Amino acid sequence: MENTSAQTMWDNYLDKNLKNVLVETPRTIHLSDNESEANSSVDLTLKGLKKATSNTLIALQNKNETLPKIGSYLVITDWNKNPKCIIKITAVKLKPFFAIDSDFAIKEGDKTLDSWKKTHWDYFSRELHVFKKTPNESMIIVCQEFEKVYE
Repeated sequence: MENTSAQTMWDNYLDKNLKNVLVETPRTIHLSDNESEANSSVDLTLKGLKKATSNTLIALQNKNETLPKIGSYLVITDWNKNPKCIIKITAVKLKPFFAIDSDFAIKEGDKTLDSWKKTHWDYFSRELHVFKKTPNESMIIVCQEFEKVYE
């Protein structure tokens, strides 16, 4: 782990959870592509209001990233890479954009499905623009649910 503060947080978590000592070292990420949304997302996660996140499958494939694994951990940071908490992935589902429902939107910290769709359409547009792709209603979304396990 390149982020020494995140490594310290992970080490502190392991000190209290020895059963996870052999777990793969988690990646360190922030939960958006801009400062305002990343900091808002981590705040919602810390308050227990955000329990899910999502990406497009196309973006993961173009970045050569594997699908998230149930049981894996992530150290979540604010935009400035300060570690704020550790989450554990509890569910991963692939769904087309048009099939996202209000239950998932609420787990992501949005108040309504319409709000989720607007915010995420904008995010997915930015995410895919890097790869010269555009979003569409049938694009596959990698829906990840998680639980906060340490802060």
